[in-house]
Order: sequence, then structure tokens, then C-alpha cells
Amino acid sequence: MIAQAWPMLAWGAAGMTALMALTWALHLRTRNAGWVDVAWALGLGGLAVFFALVGSGDPLRRLLIGLMGGIWGLRLGMHLFLRVAKDPHEDGRYATLRQEWGGAIELKFLGFFLFQGLLDLFLALPFLLASLDPTPEISLLTWAGVVLWIISILGEAISDRQLQRFKLNPLNRGRVCREGLWAFSRHPNYFFEWLIWIAFALAATSSPWGWIAWSCPLLMLNFLVRVTGIPATEMQSLRTKGEDYRRYQQEVSAFVPWFPKQRIQ
Repeated sequence: MIAQAWPMLAWGAAGMTALMALTWALHLRTRNAGWVDVAWALGLGGLAVFFALVGSGDPLRRLLIGLMGGIWGLRLGMHLFLRVAKDPHEDGRYATLRQEWGGAIELKFLGFFLFQGLLDLFLALPFLLASLDPTPEISLLTWAGVVLWIISILGEAISDRQLQRFKLNPLNRGRVCREGLWAFSRHPNYFFEWLIWIAFALAATSSPWGWIAWSCPLLMLNFLVRVTGIPATEMQSLRTKGEDYRRYQQEVSAFVPWFPKQRIQ
């Protein structure tokens, strides 16, 4: 199994390097580094499909994991594509990086883009492990992962749609979204995104070396809660929404959906 994995990883690395290099070139033309988010999602979904197609494992398991990763990547990638394509302004996170990184900014962004490709390759481990598992029986853990994936991807899609609908109303400009799932979590999309990675790990757990897959949801949790997710997003929200967002922080759970501390008006 390990011997079969190396060629698949090598082809995956080559593909992600090419994709991120092309995305970097696109960002040079548009002056918008947000395209890296689109490439990250589509690239990771593409890796799931690629591993499912070329893997030597059980066909049904490969089909399941390929569909789970592919549909997730396509949905998130298209959601991000529409957001970046429609908004001429660069995401505040990347605008801040341009200010903080100083000189040689284009080369620094190239390194950042290529790192995102390597991150994709690591996060694709659940897809790789499941695609190489020859066991003909689909375990209960794998089916549990499928069920959790369905629930989670619906939750993420609903939260994204609720936020998008809120932003489309010009009367809501500069206001905090407290509608639907956003009344119970400041980042319900991030919460369901993390559950999706739990689902991927569950689907790969029964495979040989499947325990390695659990490093992916742990890494995603760290990124979402401590690094590029909540901290950067909330810093930008505080800059644009001020005191209204500070009250939102005091009243509503940051990550796991829960009842607000005060009744939302």
C-alpha cells in the first residue's frame, strides 16, 4: 500500500504545483490574492477524485470517498469563485498581508500559494488512504462518515446562503448578520467545515494507516480557530463593523452553535 501511495502523491504534488503557479499568475493580473482560496478548494476536491480514479482499493469505497471530496471541493470552490469574481476588492486578510509583508511581495505570495498546494496534498490523505484500501466490506465507521458528511455539507451550504442573502440586501451594509444559523454561532460555516473533515477522517479510519487521517481535522481545527479562520475574519469584522460586532462577540458563540447569552433583537 505504501509503495502504491508514492506515485499517486508525486502526481498530486505536480498537479497542485502547476495549479497554484497558474493561480499566482492570475493574481498578478487581477491584483487579487483571493483566487488562492478558489484554487485551494477545487484543487483538494480534484485530488479526491484523482485518488479515487487511480487507486487500487475497493471500487465502492473509492466511489464514496471520491464523491465526498469531489462534491465538497466543487461546491466550496464555486461558492468562493462567485464571491471573488463579483467583488473587485481584495479580501481584507490578503490586503493586510500586503501591508505587513513589505518588499518582494509578489515572490512572498508565490511562496504562500505554493504552500497552499502542499497543504492540499497533506489534507488529501483521507482520500488517499481510503482509495488504497482493498477491503471489500464498507465499515460502519465509513457509513457514519458518509452520513455526517451529508449533514455537514448541507449545514455549510445553508450558512453560506444565509450570509450571502443578508449581504445582498443594501439595507444591511455595515451590519452584523444574526439570521438563521448566524444567531447561534459567529462562524457556522467554519463549524460545519470542520465537521466535514471529521467525516472524511471517519470514512478513512477503517483503512490501513487510517489513524493518520485524524491529523487532518486536527490541523483544520487549528487553522479555523487559531490561524487563518476566526482570528483574521473577526479582526476584519471589527475594523468594518466596530461596536456592533463587539456586542455580537459577547453574545454569540464563536464556533460551536449554542444559544446566545442575550436575546437577539
